[in-house]
Amino acid sequence: MSGERHSFQAEVVQLLDLMIHSLYSNKEIFLRELISNASDAIDRLRLASLTQPDLLEDTGTPKGQIRVSFDSQARTITVTDNGIGMSRQEVIDNIGTIAKSGTREFLASLSGDQGKDAALIGQFGVGFYSAFIVADRVTLTTRRAGLPAAEAVRWESDGRGEYSLEPADMTARGTEITLHLRDGEDDLLSARGLRAIIEKYSDHIGVPITAPDETGGESVANRASALWARPRAEITEREYHDFYQQVAHDVTDPLAYVHARIEGTYEYTFLLYIPSTAPFDLWVPEARRGVRLHVQRVFIMDDAGKLLPSYLRFVRGVIDSADLPLNVSREILQGSRVVDSMRSTAVKRILRLLAELPSEKYAAFWRQFGAVLKEGAIEDRDNQDDIAALLRFTTTKSAGDEADVSLAEYTERMKEGQEAIYYLLAPSLAAARRSPHLELFRDKDVEVLLLTDPVDHWLVAGMPEFGGKRLQSVAEGTADLGGLATDEDKKAVAEASTRLSGLTSRLKETLGDSVTAVRVTSRLTTSPACIVTDIPDFDPLRQLRDSGPPSRPVLEINPDHPVIRRLDAETDADRFADWAHVLRDQAVLTLGARVDDPVAFAERLNRLLVTLSGTAD
Repeated sequence: MSGERHSFQAEVVQLLDLMIHSLYSNKEIFLRELISNASDAIDRLRLASLTQPDLLEDTGTPKGQIRVSFDSQARTITVTDNGIGMSRQEVIDNIGTIAKSGTREFLASLSGDQGKDAALIGQFGVGFYSAFIVADRVTLTTRRAGLPAAEAVRWESDGRGEYSLEPADMTARGTEITLHLRDGEDDLLSARGLRAIIEKYSDHIGVPITAPDETGGESVANRASALWARPRAEITEREYHDFYQQVAHDVTDPLAYVHARIEGTYEYTFLLYIPSTAPFDLWVPEARRGVRLHVQRVFIMDDAGKLLPSYLRFVRGVIDSADLPLNVSREILQGSRVVDSMRSTAVKRILRLLAELPSEKYAAFWRQFGAVLKEGAIEDRDNQDDIAALLRFTTTKSAGDEADVSLAEYTERMKEGQEAIYYLLAPSLAAARRSPHLELFRDKDVEVLLLTDPVDHWLVAGMPEFGGKRLQSVAEGTADLGGLATDEDKKAVAEASTRLSGLTSRLKETLGDSVTAVRVTSRLTTSPACIVTDIPDFDPLRQLRDSGPPSRPVLEINPDHPVIRRLDAETDADRFADWAHVLRDQAVLTLGARVDDPVAFAERLNRLLVTLSGTAD
């Protein structure tokens, strides 16, 4: 390499090594990524030309085009575009450093599975480096639109940690990338092979891609038309799937899609996909959204939360408007009636698509995106009923750990006299299933939703009822079974409360502020005590940290348990205090929460064990 020498950042060196040694079996993706980058450069030029029309005139070729060629003797493949190009500093920023490439995040997400790792390349914007899968040297020559020919720059690297930069003379704006192939890559040096790759991965790129034909000439190798603008009857399933893989940078097929053209007050088309697997950045708040806005087939911008609500951030695809101006800005999108119409219709069509999925496909969707969809039941009041109907839960009657019960199914099999949809918030399914709060409900054969996602705290607070049935926590308030409770049940609790009034008073006095009340309950059948709260305990982050009991905890005791009878008969004040605190702390532990003072808990328990064993001095 000649010219000014620069070193790659360390993460880029790691990435280049990965490209060279680990992703060889997916080598075709190099051309997909280079063509995708070229298409993006042409789109960016179109957008910039709205305010600087002279950018399109600096070479006399305003129409975007991409050219793929090869030289058998030199053993090179070249990809050329007449897009916006790059300045010298942009070359350094976009290719030599982490800042624009997302390389660090890419490397952190690798799984070791070549197929899955290759699928991540485009998602992280590191597609340029895929050239090193097949090339041992890459030369990039570029001139940014609007700059003089003498300010073009040539970048070159062998992928071993350094690159060179030197001035170049380039008459046309845009970028030319030449790949000097490794030994053994001669199968790529054929017109048929290159055209096959273009047709497979880039057929739906919206600008013409010229490539050599078998007669020695050149012709357009792709349809060069926006897939979403074509009639549905003319598009094959394979074409829909291929387009998804292009826009989502995914090697798998989508789970489902919806393609619709809306005509009326406003005209727009959307082609939206549900991925088969969750995107890597699903839970990253600042992540780029997967829906692209086009105006009259010209790419304008990636969604920034205006085209779809955040709970549908996993959706991929395009929305193309005929009514927005080509120079639309993010500020103009805010409050736009056209955007509001597009957003409302797209959301309803996506929700309808999900509702119509076969049960097996919907189960696959729920495993990947269920927790995200729950956000919609809280945020989207206009569509809350439709979203609520899509929710799935694990319950005390689920066969396994799968969330397989809808709220409609739950309400259909509610017991006669049951007035509420019962749920239990817990840190895990294992903790939920062992919770003492379920004992009475099991005894009465009443189904309970087991909620273990952090978002479930928001869900039950933001969606208090479904189908006219209120959602009620089994760990809040008294054990109210409504019409399920018999007169005998109520009489037994009343009698026990009177009989143990002295014990509950002693317990409250001993435990002090660690509980707000102590009372007899009918909700327990095998456990001696449990912690509940008399107010909604809205703490969505409780499951994400080592937290204590709910605010304003109430200790409820089982009047028929041997421990409670033993405690009621205890006359020694010190032993009673130990029993009381151990009882309260074990009730906290069964919540999956932490006790305030683990050492004191252990000391009290040890003292009681020594006393019960009869070995005390």
